[in-house]
Amino acid sequence: MDVTGEERIKAPRDRVWAGLNDAAILQRCIPHCKSLEWQTDRELAAVIRIKLGPIASNFSGTITLSNVNAPASYRLSAAGKGGILGFAQGAADVELIEDGDETILRYVAAAELGGRLAQLGAKLIGAATQRLAARFFSDFNDAVSGKISNA
Repeated sequence: MDVTGEERIKAPRDRVWAGLNDAAILQRCIPHCKSLEWQTDRELAAVIRIKLGPIASNFSGTITLSNVNAPASYRLSAAGKGGILGFAQGAADVELIEDGDETILRYVAAAELGGRLAQLGAKLIGAATQRLAARFFSDFNDAVSGKISNA
């Protein structure tokens, strides 16, 4: 499953970069994120609750940063297991482009799903992914633009 997109963030690039590297902000913005903690300067541990129909499970995994070119771009690689729902792994290239007082965030991501997640089909998973991404970017935009408290 491939996902590409572009989001206009109403904040300068340095603030967007800081937000993308702040575990507390990300935890608040990632839908159903139960925990997100830095393990090293390039790796985060995450627990995210996933619910598909009547089945719910916590996905535990890691997110690794590579090809870091602060404050312009990086690559995120993630892998997680969700018990009866299976596994997910993938990567995303993220680029931040200055546009006056705002930032254009471009991303290209690819994911591989296994277990019940894969059985549900790409169309169902793709629609859910688009909804969750829209919610994340709305919340993230509010967080880094100062519309909500960063506390």
